[in-house]
Amino acid sequence: MDLDFDIMTTLVNQEAPDFEEVSALVKNDPQAKISLQDYLKKGKWVILFSYPLDFTFVCPTEIKEFIAKADEFEKAGIQPILISTDSAFCHMAWQKEIGECPYPWIADTNHEVSSAYGILKDEQGITFRATILIDPKGIVQSVQVNNLPVGRNVDEVLRTAQAFQEAAKGKLVPCNWKPGDKTLN
Repeated sequence: MDLDFDIMTTLVNQEAPDFEEVSALVKNDPQAKISLQDYLKKGKWVILFSYPLDFTFVCPTEIKEFIAKADEFEKAGIQPILISTDSAFCHMAWQKEIGECPYPWIADTNHEVSSAYGILKDEQGITFRATILIDPKGIVQSVQVNNLPVGRNVDEVLRTAQAFQEAAKGKLVPCNWKPGDKTLN
């Protein structure tokens, strides 16, 4: 059997693929541009949160939960960035149905970012459900990828990011750790 290992398997503990001046919906501006460095330079932890398509069934359940947790992500110094291969105008139209999104929303219509991160489902031109955690130094700390029909647990995404923040302080973080719990050292 000839296996083709994707870039996803090699991202952890590597420098995150940079993106500069990519199209995004930011605060209702469908012509905005963002760069990964915009957030890393501010000392933010970044969560790239990809999903297949706007106007679908599972995706709004995830995005609504991310929106509901905006204060918790902000308090923890974590910057979610949503990404799909839809246009910024499509994101803007969809936002009217699911609620205003406080996060930048990459419109990866040219597949540049999703290809760089290995999360593009080539034959369909859409992204897998991927959650990629990048520390403020630009190093990928965690990658989770789901096939299309199963959504993620946003509480677990937040908890995982917070656990890696503890690990960045030199702590060993046990299974089921939550903020406030003891670490192993």
